[in-house]
Amino acid sequence: MFPSLSALLASAGTSPFVQALAIIIGTFILEDAATIVTAMEVQTGQVSLGVALVSLYIGIVVGDLGLYGLGRLAALWPPARRWVAVPGTGQQGPDSQGWFGRNVFRIVFISRFIPGARLPLYTACGFFRASIGRFAGAAVVATLIWTSLLFAVSLRIGQFLIDHLGAWKWLGMAGFVLTIILVGRIVATVRSPSR
Repeated sequence: MFPSLSALLASAGTSPFVQALAIIIGTFILEDAATIVTAMEVQTGQVSLGVALVSLYIGIVVGDLGLYGLGRLAALWPPARRWVAVPGTGQQGPDSQGWFGRNVFRIVFISRFIPGARLPLYTACGFFRASIGRFAGAAVVATLIWTSLLFAVSLRIGQFLIDHLGAWKWLGMAGFVLTIILVGRIVATVRSPSR
């Protein structure tokens, strides 16, 4: 992911459109890594700050809306509806749709900051027909906050890696991404209820 996105951004030269497209595609693969690599490319001067941030925001929000859409499509598939039915009734739990509708902003906002929570919760929002407008608004706000914070930290760390590791900066960046992933896994494990 690191060298390939970086190489693609470098080969895009000064074409903001191609750079933006590469960043958006990168967010579909692994959004936190794409954010970190893009920040590193901004730090080296390969990508402008504006192209980087706008592309990251667009890619991440479009990906979030895609997860919501997958949930809506799953709701049309009869076996999926049976999987979420209350045993013996064939019906969804009491007021599932109402609960997701009332809590969509909170669900989206909190799950943005809990690793591994976006896929199941965003698709559930779509499955239970939470308001697409409220979902999209929450996704935009949460993305602006989380991505901006991660991008700012990555800029700082990226500059440190460039200054101190030179050609080995990618190894340091890979370590940073792994740290983000591992910390997320640890937080998810600690927050999960014991069985």
